[in-house]
Amino acid sequence: MRLHLMEDLVSEICSVDDEDELHAALMTAARRMCFDHFALVYDRRAGDEAEANLLIHDYPDAWANVYVDFDLGGADPVRRAGERSLVGFEWQHLPDLVPMTEGDRHMLAVGRENGVGDGFTVPRHLPGEASGSCSFAVRPNREIPREMLHVAEIVGAFALASARRIVGVAPVRERPVLSKRQRECVLWSARGKSQAEIAAILGISEETVNQHLRTARDRYAVHCRQALILCALFDGLIGFGDIIRWARPAVH
Repeated sequence: MRLHLMEDLVSEICSVDDEDELHAALMTAARRMCFDHFALVYDRRAGDEAEANLLIHDYPDAWANVYVDFDLGGADPVRRAGERSLVGFEWQHLPDLVPMTEGDRHMLAVGRENGVGDGFTVPRHLPGEASGSCSFAVRPNREIPREMLHVAEIVGAFALASARRIVGVAPVRERPVLSKRQRECVLWSARGKSQAEIAAILGISEETVNQHLRTARDRYAVHCRQALILCALFDGLIGFGDIIRWARPAVH
């Protein structure tokens, strides 16, 4: 039965042509999966001229107004947790994914006071292009319909794919090209090494390291090490794993 439901909902969501149709399809999906509300956000980040976003929801007006008026998106623990999970997650499990501050707990409490209780969020990320999430929530004092979470996972994923299609794929932009040695210097810089330490590790002079990093900054049109590292991470030239695995060696 749930397989047929999933097929019906995915078929409807994949057939939408615009924001209004996606809103209607997700509202129907939420109710048929026994949720009370939904919210989908999709942010395309590919250069100032190419940025675009999509936000649709049927949250209670009281909560939506608080969320927007106080600009809570940047502090939302659900959005932070979405960056730490490959699959959908229940909001009650947020402490397992991200450190929860007093402000985070207060924010969730305000949400409950304004009609949004527990929820389930499906995150998706395309490094260098976009990020988004699709959430399904229930009213306070209601239990999450856990028998529907696998359906919600698939429906949320296809809803985000439809959002990407509606917003449009970011135009391909020419990205700065770093040489192998420049990338190595950026990577070791991201690992916290000084120019002198990088020179010793790579067997080159400190001045050569300085030149490689300066050239890399020029190619990205940035003026500090931190911005260069962020650009390299964003473009996939280095990865968080390259940094973390080195900083935290495996314990045998």
